[in-house]
Amino acid sequence: MMIGRGFEDVNVKMPDDTFDASSHEPTFNVYLTAVVRDSEGKIIKVHRQRSHSPTANFIALFLPLSYFTSNNVSATITNASGSTYSFSQALGSSGISIPYPNTNSSGNEPSYFLMIQVGSGQQSNPYSAYSLAAPIANGSGTGQLVYQSATLPPTIVLKGNTAYFYITQTYNNISGGTVTITEVGIIVYLRLANYFNTTVDNIGNTLIWYDVLSSPISVPNTGSVTIYYTFVVNP
Repeated sequence: MMIGRGFEDVNVKMPDDTFDASSHEPTFNVYLTAVVRDSEGKIIKVHRQRSHSPTANFIALFLPLSYFTSNNVSATITNASGSTYSFSQALGSSGISIPYPNTNSSGNEPSYFLMIQVGSGQQSNPYSAYSLAAPIANGSGTGQLVYQSATLPPTIVLKGNTAYFYITQTYNNISGGTVTITEVGIIVYLRLANYFNTTVDNIGNTLIWYDVLSSPISVPNTGSVTIYYTFVVNP
């Protein structure tokens, strides 16, 4: 479906509804929102931008079973430390895959979503990123932020023809100075398991979504920032 008016030079007459993008435009969008507060909790800045940066790891996780079985190939995941892991989804006992849900018989595996990590660097190619360029550490030292627990939605919100959910995390600044954020990423924890859901290897922290902020966010000393990733279908 062609959308917009960027094809007037096509040498045929277009039907009128070709230009009606209201119900034919892409139906999936992601937004990044950051709300900065001062020491008294007063909002001093709201930053909002469209997010469009799934990483190669994210794409690999969405490859269908037929990709592996039909092509007899494997996919590669690179964790935040730069180590690579290959896996090949399969229905038989020979398959090494990433299990869903992320639990095993002992019940001690972490959940998938780990955190929204913030950093003070930037990268020009988000797709190939496997870690933030300069992650901001969790702590109270110079240049650090205190990471609060990340929050997952209890359910998907339905509103008219729109469905959405968001993940969020808050960071407090008790470093003694202003901390500036220029990059944000979503980190999950993954493991590889065999057909019997027994852990073969821990991939560990894995970057699946990465954004460079369109403008830096400065968090004042004794202030905080809350970051929201909102995933919307049919906005």
